[in-house]
Amino acid sequence: MGITWAAQSLLVPKYMKTVIEGNFTEEYYQDKTDHELLIVGNCESYENISPMTLWEAYGITSYIRGNSNQLISQSYYLLKEALRYEKPKVVLLNIQAMTVEEQSSEEYNRMVFDGMRWSEDKLWGILNSKTEEESLVEYIFPILRYHSRWSELSKEDIRYAFLRKPLRSYNGYYLRADVRPYTEFPAERRRSDYSFSEKNVRYLEEIVRLCQENQIELVLMKAPSMYPIWAEPYEEQIARFASEKGILYINTLLSMKEIGLDMSTDTYDEGLHLNVYGAEKLSVWLGKKLKEQYELTDFRDNEAYASVYNQRLQEYYIEKEEQKAEFEQLGYISKYRTQEE
Repeated sequence: MGITWAAQSLLVPKYMKTVIEGNFTEEYYQDKTDHELLIVGNCESYENISPMTLWEAYGITSYIRGNSNQLISQSYYLLKEALRYEKPKVVLLNIQAMTVEEQSSEEYNRMVFDGMRWSEDKLWGILNSKTEEESLVEYIFPILRYHSRWSELSKEDIRYAFLRKPLRSYNGYYLRADVRPYTEFPAERRRSDYSFSEKNVRYLEEIVRLCQENQIELVLMKAPSMYPIWAEPYEEQIARFASEKGILYINTLLSMKEIGLDMSTDTYDEGLHLNVYGAEKLSVWLGKKLKEQYELTDFRDNEAYASVYNQRLQEYYIEKEEQKAEFEQLGYISKYRTQEE
C-alpha cells in the first residue's frame, strides 16, 4: 500500500510551471485564516479580483475558490465544502458559468477535484460533472489515471512528490502582469434559445438556499470580460432571478468607466480577463461597495491576520514587479503601457 501511495504521489501532475491553476483547489487548505468574503466561480473570478488589494485597501479578508471553466454545480460543492471550515459573511458568485451546460474536458474537472479533500461534497461533485468518458474509480485512485506518466516525469514531479508545494496563487488569485490590449472578437453564432439549463438554475437555487441556511449574504457578479459575449437574455434572466430572491446583482460591464478600466492596458489576453492592473482597479471599486453594504471588518490592525496577509502582500508585489520586468524585457508591456501605475 505504501508503494502504491508513493507511486501515486510521484505520478500526479504538479502544475508548478504550466497550468498553475491546477494547484488552486488544494491551496485553499493551506490558508488557516477565516475569510469574511468568499469568492466562487470560474476564471472570471480568479483572474479579475485581487484579495491582496481587498486587504491592502480595506482590510477585507477574502479567498477565491475558482478554477478554469468551473461549472455552477462545482462552485456549489466547493462552497458547501468550504462551509465545513469557515462561515463567511458574504459569498460572491461569478455567474458567467450559468451559460455553460456541461464540462468540455476531463482536464477542467481534474483541476477542480484532484486537489479537493475527500468528502461527500467531492463525491457528489464528481458524479454531477464528470464526462461520460471519465471513471469515478480513477478519481478515487488517481494512479489508475496517471500510471502512464512515468516517461513524462520531471524534476518537478520528483521534488514535490512528498514535499509541500509553494503557493502559486494569492488567496486563489492568478497574478498576470503582462498586457495584451483588447481587440474585436469574431461575432458569436446566435442561439435559438438563451435560456439557462435546468441543472444550472437548480444549482444556483441550491447556492441561494445554502447561503440562507448559514445566514450568509449572497452577491451575484458578472465580471468585465469582453468575451464570451454576455448576451442581453442572460442579463435579463440573472437580473430577474436576483430581484425575485432579494439578492444583490452587480454587472461590472455596466460600470467599467466608473471602475476606471481601460482595456488597452488592463487586460493580458485581449479582453478575456483582466491583468493585475485591471484586477486592482476592480477590487478597489468592488471592495468599497461590499464593505459599505455588508459592514465587512477592517482587520489591518489585527496582528494575527496582518502577519499573514502582509507577508503575502509583500510576495505579491515582488512577483508583480518580476513579471513586469520580464514582459518589459520582451517588449510586451513597454509597447502599450506608457504611464506609471
